[in-house]
Amino acid sequence: MRIRTRWNDKKKQRSLEEIAGVVAFVEWRIAGQTLLNLENEGFHTDTQLQRLEVLQELCAFLVHVSDRLMHARLDEEQRQRFIVALALKLADTYHDNRVDFEGRGQDFRQPFIDLLNQRMADYAEFRFDDGAPGYAFKRYLGECVTNSMGPRDSKWISDQVMEIEVPAMLKTLRKGLDDQLGVDDDQPAEVPDGSAQSS
Repeated sequence: MRIRTRWNDKKKQRSLEEIAGVVAFVEWRIAGQTLLNLENEGFHTDTQLQRLEVLQELCAFLVHVSDRLMHARLDEEQRQRFIVALALKLADTYHDNRVDFEGRGQDFRQPFIDLLNQRMADYAEFRFDDGAPGYAFKRYLGECVTNSMGPRDSKWISDQVMEIEVPAMLKTLRKGLDDQLGVDDDQPAEVPDGSAQSS
């Protein structure tokens, strides 16, 4: 999956919030491509709301993985700013898509944030070694996606997510983060508020 993530003006310094906005765009695109992959493999959704629920689960996974990957790149305050901005931007995108489907009159941001907070706590219990989620981490995502997609073909959805989709998602996510914050995971990125320190 190819996503353009580099700025036109590379010399201009960007805030963490601006960078988070780009990463949110990348993560929404990754989630959308993953859902499309699942549907192309025959794992169908029945409604647009069901599709948005799957996207929500995929985004929650990506936000948590981003938080883990940022641990060595940003200090605690910077990481918190980055993740909050990332979550809020994704909540806006989710809200806009729900409004397109259901119409105005309700704010869909808070339910997205509530689920994200729950998943951040859930995923925090799982191992994340050498820059990658462990088996239980991936299995939980598979279960969440399966529950969102419903009982049809549920036996195989989790395996598809774990074995095929997660590696593809992580590859694109890492590239997006590298493009925004530097390519060397062992070196903290230079960000607008000063040099980051390991937290």
